[in-house]
Amino acid sequence: MGGKIKSWKKRWFVFDRLKRNFCYYVDKHETKLKGLIYFQAIEEVYYDHLRIATKSPNPSLTFCVKTHDRLYYMVAPSPEAMRIWMDVIVTGAEGYTQFMS
Repeated sequence: MGGKIKSWKKRWFVFDRLKRNFCYYVDKHETKLKGLIYFQAIEEVYYDHLRIATKSPNPSLTFCVKTHDRLYYMVAPSPEAMRIWMDVIVTGAEGYTQFMS
C-alpha cells in the first residue's frame, strides 16, 4: 500500500542480505528505485488481521513491516509466499542486529 496515497499498487522487491536492506521498484524491469528499507530500521513484521487488512485486496495474505518511521502493508500472492517473505524479512532484520555488538 502506498505511503502518501493509500491505494494498493504492485511492487517488485529485491532483498539484499549483504547490503542489509531490501528495495522496491514499480516492476521487475524498472531500474529507478522506488523505495528502500534498511534492516536496522525494521522493528517488527507481523500478520495484519485487524487494521488495514480489511481494506486489502486479499486480507488473509496481508502483512505489515513496521520501521522507525513507517508501516509498510504488503500482500503476498499466496499463503506460502507470505510465510517465506515474512521469514526472510525477519531473518534479515534479526541477522543485522548480530553485527551491531
